[in-house]
Amino acid sequence: MAPTKVLTGARVVLPTGTVDDGRVIVDGTRIAAGGPPGNAETIDLSGHWLLPGFVDLHNHGGGGASFTSGTVDDVLRGIRTHRLHGTTTLVASTVTGDMDFLSRRAGLLSELAEQGEIAGIHFEGPFISPCRKGAHSERLLRDPDPAEVRKLLDAARGHAKMVTLATELPGGIDSVRLLAEHGVIAAVGHTDATYEQTVQAIEAGATVATHLFNAMPPLGHRAPGPITALLEDERVTVELINDGTHLHPAALRLAFHHAGAGRVAFITDAMDAAGFGDGRYMLGPLEVEVADGVARLVEGGSIAGSTLTLDRALQRAVTVDGLPVEDAVAALSANPARLLGMDDRIGSLEPGKDADLVVLDADFALKGVMRRGEWVVDPQPA
Repeated sequence: MAPTKVLTGARVVLPTGTVDDGRVIVDGTRIAAGGPPGNAETIDLSGHWLLPGFVDLHNHGGGGASFTSGTVDDVLRGIRTHRLHGTTTLVASTVTGDMDFLSRRAGLLSELAEQGEIAGIHFEGPFISPCRKGAHSERLLRDPDPAEVRKLLDAARGHAKMVTLATELPGGIDSVRLLAEHGVIAAVGHTDATYEQTVQAIEAGATVATHLFNAMPPLGHRAPGPITALLEDERVTVELINDGTHLHPAALRLAFHHAGAGRVAFITDAMDAAGFGDGRYMLGPLEVEVADGVARLVEGGSIAGSTLTLDRALQRAVTVDGLPVEDAVAALSANPARLLGMDDRIGSLEPGKDADLVVLDADFALKGVMRRGEWVVDPQPA
């Protein structure tokens, strides 16, 4: 067995706050309590930050690979791309397709969930509004019939974690109730709902706002819309894409101010180009052009996901948006872990939890990644 590792000297972000010159002991795959044995390997991380591994609730791919259409090897390549950027836990997201295709994808992705490669599956579409479809094929959209929602859950074999719905559509509220009954997150998104309709969805059991502000009506003083309803309800976690394209910094600060740091989850909404580069890609059946790191549909020009990785989201949150490090870390780790019901294992640096952690330098650039006690990126390469 590998020797116990003692990580010393870093500024360690714990649930109770940041500890200077902290120490984290890694024994096998888990964080240990108490003193290390005499043969422990000491790793000096002075001048660095030590954070819990990042948890991405909403991710469509990376490294040139798509979770919606790629082979198993493609999906694994996408997962590894994001691990290299600190995402130690990832939910694989699909985009709109026909029901048989999505059921087959659910089968493939559920096998990877059973192997521990992903934390589960997020279905974004086809149950979304044609008025707010974004980078989804309009001809494949459909109303959220609970029977069809159940078909996807069955295909996922217990690994469906979240379904994004336009809950104002026929069947939307009944589908939210179905998801809640099965322990699956109902997320309000790609929606044209009013404030009142969104409140109804939350009362029925919706608990997440899919990429808040994007693909929904803007906040208005006479028609406050879904944004206001989602921000004001303490039961709702709001996803934010902090890439500098999807959100103005003032909108991000507005969300943190009204929701509070405990109800924000940073996501990537990444597509194939994340960690790969500019060029032309397919997002489901739609062609995407990525230029200067921004992904847009070739036809129509709508933003088509992002090329974001969560290490960049964190760095921007602290250095550009001015968020406290602890708040940004909660949005990347503890909050999404709690939402997934996995906070007994991941999301914070505490004894007994998985040894998933990220090492950053003083400028918040990524230097190391550990997943389950093994270095994915060694902060001290030979």
